[in-house]
Amino acid sequence: MTKDGMLDIYREQLLQIEEAGLRKDERMLSTPQGPRVGAGGRENVLNLCANNYLGLSGDQRLIDCAKESYDHWGFGLSSVRFICGTQGIHKALEWRLAEFLGMDDAVLYSSCFDANGGLFETLLTEADAVISDELNHASIIDGIRLSKARRLRYKNNDMEDLRAQLEAAADCRIRMIATDGVFSMDGTVANLPALCDLADAYGALVMVDDSHAVGFMGARGRGAHEHCGVMGRIDVLTGTFGKAMGGASGGYTAARQPVADLLRQRSRPYLFSNTVAPAVCAATLGVLDLLEESTALRDRVHENAAYFRKSLRAAGFDVPEGAHPIVPIMLYDAKTAKDFADRMLEKGIYVIGFSYPVVPMGKARIRTQVSAAHTRGDLDFAVACFREVKREMGL
Repeated sequence: MTKDGMLDIYREQLLQIEEAGLRKDERMLSTPQGPRVGAGGRENVLNLCANNYLGLSGDQRLIDCAKESYDHWGFGLSSVRFICGTQGIHKALEWRLAEFLGMDDAVLYSSCFDANGGLFETLLTEADAVISDELNHASIIDGIRLSKARRLRYKNNDMEDLRAQLEAAADCRIRMIATDGVFSMDGTVANLPALCDLADAYGALVMVDDSHAVGFMGARGRGAHEHCGVMGRIDVLTGTFGKAMGGASGGYTAARQPVADLLRQRSRPYLFSNTVAPAVCAATLGVLDLLEESTALRDRVHENAAYFRKSLRAAGFDVPEGAHPIVPIMLYDAKTAKDFADRMLEKGIYVIGFSYPVVPMGKARIRTQVSAAHTRGDLDFAVACFREVKREMGL
């Protein structure tokens, strides 16, 4: 086969994606991230699709923290951590994170995807088993694929199925349960109390990816494990700085001490990826200061989410039960979801239609995400536009 013939295979795949209404286009922002942005050639568009839960992505306090760091720590390290890429600011952030999350230690990564990618192959061998929720994030799935451990999967948040999988892995040396703290397409919180009870009963380790919870779930914003009352019962927490924690980049694994120590020695993304930029560390330390000073942002995002969810239901939309600022509006058909999102942009609302493979086939939706930076007026405007598009499309 010629090279052009090989490329034709990809062109055909792209055409099939296009014809199925599954193409994902990227809209360019012309402004900093915030509750209102320039997007799609429009200015001052209400943004309801960012992971900017606390509204900190463009916060001047964090920008100032990052600017100040450049003078002291420089722009980048040009190295990995164990060669010459560790500065005092990296250790300071790891200590603060571990304390904030109630864990023994924390290890920084370039992203949470890397944290999950370097976790399972480091900790588990062919003598072990990992038992994963079926709706876990792609990074957990890919990380598990890199390990030699036996792989079992349980139905989403189904504790009886989890029990059955634990029993099926009874002959394994180490059993690790892996779950998202919050499932990102639905905003559903994992049943961590029951999961931890099963882990205790069967002698299993518990790993939680808390990317969509850290910073705003729980009484002090520590995450799903605080929200669910299981702090001290989780063995491994992974998370990101790219959502509520400032919205930039970088991630971490916070864990019991032997786990953290082994990751520093053997985790490939940690050993072979450049050090997290000092400015990201400085801004994230600023976020931790804000979270420990006040719960105001955390309180506001939950108040906004409850109001928005109630208002959408009153407008006749199919919105699943929940209390998370992820508020999915179920439309089911991929093309309908894409057309709906396009019409919303014309009215000044930036949302995205989610379809397969990001969500299961036939479960297309508009996934909205509420921020502490949204005003009540913003949310009322959004609901009014949703009503108009619903009427215009005859839904």
